[in-house]
Amino acid sequence: MKVAAVQLAPAYLDREATIDVVVEAMAEAAHEGARLVVFPETFVSGYPSFVDFSDASTFDAPDQKAAFRWYLDAAVDLARGDLDRVVVAASEFGQFVYLGIVERSTSGSSVYCSLVAIDPADGIVGVHRKLKPTYGERLVWADGDGAGLRAHELDGIRVSGLNCWENWMPLARAAMYAQGPSIHVSVWPGSPAIVHDNARFVAQEGRLFVVAAGAVLRAEHIPDGFPLKAEMLTHGDRFASGGSIIVAPDGVVLAEAEKHAETILYADLDLDLVAEARHNFDPSGHYSRPDVLGLTVDRTRRSPATFVD
Repeated sequence: MKVAAVQLAPAYLDREATIDVVVEAMAEAAHEGARLVVFPETFVSGYPSFVDFSDASTFDAPDQKAAFRWYLDAAVDLARGDLDRVVVAASEFGQFVYLGIVERSTSGSSVYCSLVAIDPADGIVGVHRKLKPTYGERLVWADGDGAGLRAHELDGIRVSGLNCWENWMPLARAAMYAQGPSIHVSVWPGSPAIVHDNARFVAQEGRLFVVAAGAVLRAEHIPDGFPLKAEMLTHGDRFASGGSIIVAPDGVVLAEAEKHAETILYADLDLDLVAEARHNFDPSGHYSRPDVLGLTVDRTRRSPATFVD
């Protein structure tokens, strides 16, 4: 199976223009024969880098509140059909797509870091909301739930996916391994220093292929008029540097993107290697001990209220 990890910059805080970037990348990947295409964390419409490069925890600061409003306005409303163009493209190109989005909640006033799984025949088949935003992300994103902790089928192969530091959460990984994936997708905001060790670790622990995608973000991508742009620029002009990488079940790197480069990474996966790697270790098979160790996963989609008529 040929796979693609997209390492591009979004049209930052511009939902429709970023979806243009997504569809164009899918078209290029289709030309190269990729069946699985992976985009970075919250690619539509961008990772909240302004939290890391400003005084984001200043309470009731007007510029921080205005920046959040920009971020909220650029978020994806799935019920409104904001990803319809991506769904149509996936069908046209025959691709399974993992796309990181900023998902607007049903209440309309909070956002989630969500990983959307799009099947070429069935459309959106999964929306996984990040279980625990990391560090400064907690100033922007709401906590997710377990509803999206599901592996999906692609050409008879199971594929799983997690957001960023969820890939360091032992029980989140275990929940995915238990579903028998041969390919694991990990999506990141863009940092080789963080991504590469984790990708090789997960590949070897899960005895599977890892397709990791990270974004690029520079000063030129921040729109003029964004309330925190000037403050961000005091920290430099590069805010995300990629880190996309594709790793085999034995930890061997199959493809690695150059730091800061905007590119699409490709690899042909020999899926027979998964079974061979699990000959001596299978974390959810012959090397598991369900009689001693157990994991319960609550897949309930959480809501602030349950209405009974």
